[in-house]
Amino acid sequence: MSTSITVVAGLLITVVDHDNFPSVGSGLWWAVQTVTTVGYGDNVPTNVTGQLLAALVMLLGIGFLTVITAAITSTFVSRSQRERAPSDADAALAEQFRQINSRLERIEAALGRSSSS
Repeated sequence: MSTSITVVAGLLITVVDHDNFPSVGSGLWWAVQTVTTVGYGDNVPTNVTGQLLAALVMLLGIGFLTVITAAITSTFVSRSQRERAPSDADAALAEQFRQINSRLERIEAALGRSSSS
């Protein structure tokens, strides 16, 4: 998707602002700079149509980077939650500990009653 946007933008800028971008190569170089939000500023569109195209490419570039960052972050968060979530074996072990604790409390209570008699 990003590559398509870059190529189309590079071709379009050579059409809409041919004075500043006389070759497809210069248009593609500008598009790569713009879509990646690097923007060296060595070549910039000077007419309104070129500037509108530049604004669109910048917004798409920022949006694309945002989506990629969110996807990567989501993957890390999901993995972290899966690692922290107790497994069935952990839940079974916790239940066994609760049962043992309950039995020990009953034994202590019974021993406490028998020693006081």
